[in-house]
Amino acid sequence: MKKKTRRLSVIALLLSTTVFTACSAPVSTNATSSKGSFNGKEIEAFADPIFAQKMKEYNVNGSNFVVVKDGKVLVNKGYGYADKEKKTLVDKNTVFQIASVSKTFTALAALQLVEQGKMNLDHDINAYLGGMKVPNEMETPLTLRNMLSYTTGFDYPDKANFVAPEYVDQDIPMKKFMTEHMPTVVRTPGEAYTYDNFAFLLAGYAIENVSGTPFYKYMENHVFKPLGMNSTSARFTPELLARMATHYGPDGKPHPTFGHAPTDGPQGSILSTGEDMAKYLTLFQQQGSVNGKQIISKETTKMMQTYSVFANESLPMTTVGGFEGYRNDLMNGYHVVLKGGNMPGHQSLIVLLPEENTAFYMSYNNDTMMSLDIYEALMDHYFPEKKAPETPTYLPLPASEAAKYTGTYLNTRFYFLKSNFTYADGNLIMETGTSGTHTLRMINPLLFEDELGNKLAFKKDHKDQIEYFYYTNPNSPDFVSDARKVHTKPAFADVSEESAYKSYIDNLYSLDVISAKSGNNFEPQGTMTQGEFMDALILAHGWYGFPHLIEGNKELTKKGIPGFDRNAVTTRQVAAVMIQNLKQAKQASEITLKGDTDSWATDSIIALVSQGIVDPDTKVNDDGSVDFRSKKPLLRQEASALLDLAFGYYTLPIKH
Repeated sequence: MKKKTRRLSVIALLLSTTVFTACSAPVSTNATSSKGSFNGKEIEAFADPIFAQKMKEYNVNGSNFVVVKDGKVLVNKGYGYADKEKKTLVDKNTVFQIASVSKTFTALAALQLVEQGKMNLDHDINAYLGGMKVPNEMETPLTLRNMLSYTTGFDYPDKANFVAPEYVDQDIPMKKFMTEHMPTVVRTPGEAYTYDNFAFLLAGYAIENVSGTPFYKYMENHVFKPLGMNSTSARFTPELLARMATHYGPDGKPHPTFGHAPTDGPQGSILSTGEDMAKYLTLFQQQGSVNGKQIISKETTKMMQTYSVFANESLPMTTVGGFEGYRNDLMNGYHVVLKGGNMPGHQSLIVLLPEENTAFYMSYNNDTMMSLDIYEALMDHYFPEKKAPETPTYLPLPASEAAKYTGTYLNTRFYFLKSNFTYADGNLIMETGTSGTHTLRMINPLLFEDELGNKLAFKKDHKDQIEYFYYTNPNSPDFVSDARKVHTKPAFADVSEESAYKSYIDNLYSLDVISAKSGNNFEPQGTMTQGEFMDALILAHGWYGFPHLIEGNKELTKKGIPGFDRNAVTTRQVAAVMIQNLKQAKQASEITLKGDTDSWATDSIIALVSQGIVDPDTKVNDDGSVDFRSKKPLLRQEASALLDLAFGYYTLPIKH
């Protein structure tokens, strides 16, 4: 029987742009021992109660559902309300924002130009950008193939991904916006998987530049119209907005439609309907042809559905087509490619089973993860496990071999996700801040399995050294991207080996949160301005890869601090409030502050101290009393300890 595990709604972040949220409830679906009959009436009879149950469970007001097999539409219907307040029902013509499902359309358009000889999958992408240059710190050029398979090596793959209601009525061109928000290639392209919004934005700009046609017009003329997708657009139009399903939050309350900046969002701006998406699914089942029109070649159609990037030979990851292979445990041994999309208030999922010539699609009007529950139910009913999973044979891991795996790793998309690997009793011990501690047993020298049966694959870099890992645990958002090993940097000349602060300073230096003050000197006894501390805090917090969140977090850090001044010297109480504004630590024990502390800082200091977030020179007495030296200037070494303890507590080994 396939294991059932709780899954994080952080999966939504993988799909698009939403923020980290809490766990959803466990789900239970009943697998059958043989396939369900595959005809429209039977599918509806099975799906109707599933949608009713899951829409209630996830507080979804309306959804559409499409099933296509052998090029024929078996189901295309709506459930519930497009607008609950107006009692408008969802039907096959209801418009939804398909969000990151747009990436597969962008890949298709780019591959059309490759077929025409106007672009090459393996040439330096700079050749197609009309003079725009992508900064690249590596010797290997960035290519279209890397971009369409999520292996660019960008430092901030979400750097130009802005969504907000005010963008609905604006026209923001791609070139200027991208130039101002260009990421840098910091890993060898093709080496590591990172979910990447900027890659597809850049691919869309290349399409625009090479074709000489605005992206939205190219899509309209060369993709949507040839497919007969007359209610699909890469931009808002009055007609489509009039038919769009109202956006709701998980609480069931309506909220405004969000648009993109730039306006053309090759990574996620397409709007469509069930009627039109059925035609798109048909394309893949008819070898690139719809209504006698060859939209893409048979070879390209196959390539879009064939995995080209793997964490391990048993763990497919991405295709050169924007499709992915996350949640391998739900595939039941079948070849499945899928793509999900999330915008605030709308969620979509497309699932292709190429060898079965079958496809599912759904969109609905909130941004919960209902789609994966329904996908799981459909797979278990119509495509149950081909055979029982084999119990792996575990190999011993000698201590002499463990060193190449151990250390700290940082997720390549979400910099707040850190994992630490140590060795004990012939196994690796993985410590994370999201899913806890796991024991990993070795199946082969690059593949391990945890106590729940989740696989973890280590990957080598271009120097043939173990540099990355990919973890399939759905309770750990690490599975949205590879994580990369953190390497220690040369020690600062003015931080002694005996310093109680050295490990904290080294940790943050390795994570690029702090840097030298002058030359190779850290100046541990120096002070920091409030602005300097804010910048370091944002880096330590780990959300700095998401520019649309940075300004909000900066404002949050200042909350409750009278007269915040970026140029003023940071006091210890100001630093504590800034940390607590982002950390939101809960008071864990009784703490009594001694000395002079302003009332606006008291609660923050008590919360942090009770959680052990104190520098080595601050001692908590047995009776819970502590002198935090609240109004003293914050020293740089003290800042390092507080930040590392608050946001990097499972980074490199710390000496206390």
